[in-house]
Amino acid sequence: MNTATVSTPSWWCCIQTHHQHHSPPHFFPRPIHPQFKGLRLLYRKRVVESRWENGAVSGSNEVNVSPWDDKPFEILPNGKRSYLDEQDVVAFLDPPNTLIPLDPTSYNPAAYLWKKIEDIPEERRHRLLLLINPRLISMAWQIAGTRYEDPKLVKKSESTLLISSNKDDVMLEYYNCRTSGGPMPISWINSFRKAIFSGKDGKTYGRLIGGSALASFANSFAPLYFTMTQVKEVLSTEQPCDLAYEFGDGLYDIKELPLGFPRPVKHPYPFNDQIVIYVRYLGPGVSVGQAWQEGNKLEQIPQKLCGGILMVKDYTSLQEPQ
Repeated sequence: MNTATVSTPSWWCCIQTHHQHHSPPHFFPRPIHPQFKGLRLLYRKRVVESRWENGAVSGSNEVNVSPWDDKPFEILPNGKRSYLDEQDVVAFLDPPNTLIPLDPTSYNPAAYLWKKIEDIPEERRHRLLLLINPRLISMAWQIAGTRYEDPKLVKKSESTLLISSNKDDVMLEYYNCRTSGGPMPISWINSFRKAIFSGKDGKTYGRLIGGSALASFANSFAPLYFTMTQVKEVLSTEQPCDLAYEFGDGLYDIKELPLGFPRPVKHPYPFNDQIVIYVRYLGPGVSVGQAWQEGNKLEQIPQKLCGGILMVKDYTSLQEPQ
């Protein structure tokens, strides 16, 4: 069984007035806190033990722990399992007020979050859609922005489709998506699916698939196709990003579609008004985005179509018709 070394970032610090350090080290073990249940397993296993020698943290006391080691979950009073690796991700996005960063320059938040998401088995990552509430999606976008400060991390991709060397076959990936809110005319956008597929023309396409019964009925009449391109920044804010989903007018000449996909048609409003979704990678199979209505008119001021979007790859889906 593969093992992974688990260590604690140097920024966790518990504010307790009754506990004083005569000679404060640069490293603090994770505190035991009700909102950090996922961190208590690591604390119990003494994984976070370290020595402070010559002003640096020594990892000589760290041990190798399997992601599936002794009980990686807690049993709640209602009998359900609460997985600790998932709680780590949520706690990192929404830490208690008793925890503050020691030195923001001593670690990269995006790198730590990427590793935490990577620790969650693929078949359970979809649970993040339920655990990360809409308020925290914007926080995830901000943390993902620190990824561009790490040259190694910025080269990583959350999708295997983009790094596949086989360009002859039409590859298809599904994602389940959740937003932090959208306008009433397209309220279905609060929860939907996304399909990404490679075309034999060398381009990458995608489409949004509504989650409600009414939206599902409309999918065949307005399949909402877009093109996916690699970009470096959000046009309206000049913030860094990885991808742009450009909807255009919807009339794409896609030579070969995945099985069961309808032919492209002209987008209805507002998707025909220069809608672009900008995407940042958050972790393996997980990304976060912002949808902007940039407008076809030059004098039109760009505005957000909806709040932040959390997108998690569906590892169980095959090429199913929609």
